[in-house]
Amino acid sequence: MATPRRCVGMLLQRAAGRVAADHRWRHRPAITSRALTVLFAALLAFLPLAAPAFGGTLTSALTSTLDQQQVMAGAAVLYNARIADLRAARLLDNDADFHARVQRIAQPLLAQAARDDPDAATWPWEVHTTTDPEEHAYAFAGGKLLVSAAHVAALQLSDAELAMVLAHEIAHAVLRHNLLEYQEALRLEPAWQARPFAQLEYAVDHDSALMAKLAPLGKQQELEADRAGLQLAARAGWPPHALAGYFRKLVQASSAPNTSGFAHPSPASRWRAAREAANNIR
Repeated sequence: MATPRRCVGMLLQRAAGRVAADHRWRHRPAITSRALTVLFAALLAFLPLAAPAFGGTLTSALTSTLDQQQVMAGAAVLYNARIADLRAARLLDNDADFHARVQRIAQPLLAQAARDDPDAATWPWEVHTTTDPEEHAYAFAGGKLLVSAAHVAALQLSDAELAMVLAHEIAHAVLRHNLLEYQEALRLEPAWQARPFAQLEYAVDHDSALMAKLAPLGKQQELEADRAGLQLAARAGWPPHALAGYFRKLVQASSAPNTSGFAHPSPASRWRAAREAANNIR
């Protein structure tokens, strides 16, 4: 995911925002939408160079105690803005059949995640859908998901494969990948410690130098979300090899299946890893 950054199969690629067919994350979509980019720019124009005490808000100064609550607060601002944009454009939850399908598959997965992680059970989870073709699938920190009907239709996903997409995104959130990414950014570039959190949120998806430093972690987190998501969905009752079929479709849809993305492992390597993970589930 991050900012909304991470998504599934793609889980999308980092590009403009947050997640895609080779999605990303994590904790946010791998493809940041144009609307989010505009929002970030507007926010940064009015942010002070430093903020007072830590309070878990968008403009809070970073501290050595950067935690999940602060990350979730920032993610909620971004997610709510994107949801508002889609609602205004009448593109939010606008395909009733697809929305019902996603909710039917997502709710048992969320229930399983709550059993696995009682803390995550207290989060205000949301699962929305859209027919916006520019979106794919992604999760924001704290359990805010968005899934595009276009991505699912393009890959002709079965219910099990859609469950894999959702479980991958849920895993990004439960594994606190956004928090870990921000902490790694602070370790790599301590100067961010004295700046507003919103500026770091923006930088992890738009500062090319910082993104390059974080790319190895991004690839690692994608593989972690693949594995943890597959295991989560299997515990919720889905057949492991049917779940792994999602990654086969990523390979089939890719023009370069053996090539890694900026912050994503190659589709072929993910397909191999998914088959191995499925084989190991008894």
